[in-house]
Amino acid sequence: MTAFSANLGFLWADLPLADAIRAAHAAGFDAVECHWPYDNDPAGVRDALIETGLPMLGINTVRGDTGAGENGLSALPGRESEARAAIDQALDYAQYIGAGAVHVMAGFSSGPEAGKSFAANLSYACERAAPHDITILIEPLNAYDAPGYFLNSTAQAQSIIEHLGAGNLKLMFDCYHVQLTEGDLTNRLTRLLPLIGHIQFASVPDRGTPDHGEVSYAHVFDHLKSLGYTDPLGAEYRPARPTSETLAWMARFPG
Repeated sequence: MTAFSANLGFLWADLPLADAIRAAHAAGFDAVECHWPYDNDPAGVRDALIETGLPMLGINTVRGDTGAGENGLSALPGRESEARAAIDQALDYAQYIGAGAVHVMAGFSSGPEAGKSFAANLSYACERAAPHDITILIEPLNAYDAPGYFLNSTAQAQSIIEHLGAGNLKLMFDCYHVQLTEGDLTNRLTRLLPLIGHIQFASVPDRGTPDHGEVSYAHVFDHLKSLGYTDPLGAEYRPARPTSETLAWMARFPG
């Protein structure tokens, strides 16, 4: 059967994280993931994960000064100390709750110096994460939702991963972002599968439930099964109604 992870940054976002984990379990999800859990007591989050038996697949590093529109720190030249503090915070939280991955957010920047900063900070993250068996993820974001984001294509992500050569650095392949930016999802999934650490999905172009729009997820999920991919797929969509009222799509992809 296809396994699904609930991204609690969007699903049940009105609940405290521990209660959202319990709601995801009750709804039949196989795993959970989230964006920025840091306002939640990690002991309560860990207790909810133990209670439900759901793995926490991953969390994000903080975005920085959100009031100023920041969306990550690790590709911002001159901000290395803040970027590494964010990496340390995420890894400490992930280790405490047993999360398997940390998504290191690049931020809004461009140019060679930004690339050098991102590479150096990723190397730091990978080295710190390795003893704890935590994967470091990087995710290209589309230019409609995140114009000016440093990491904006799978080719760029592949180049970074291959250049750094860290065994625990992987690509977060978000079908929504990739379809808007590059398309050709199934061929890209086939080619990039050895580099992929997690896959997410939502309808395109509205980022809603995956039962409409320009992507046939029945086809994409069948293709992933044909490739032997069995890890939980991350439902990272924006519910148009209370989350519990938006889950009919799960019955459409049972196997």
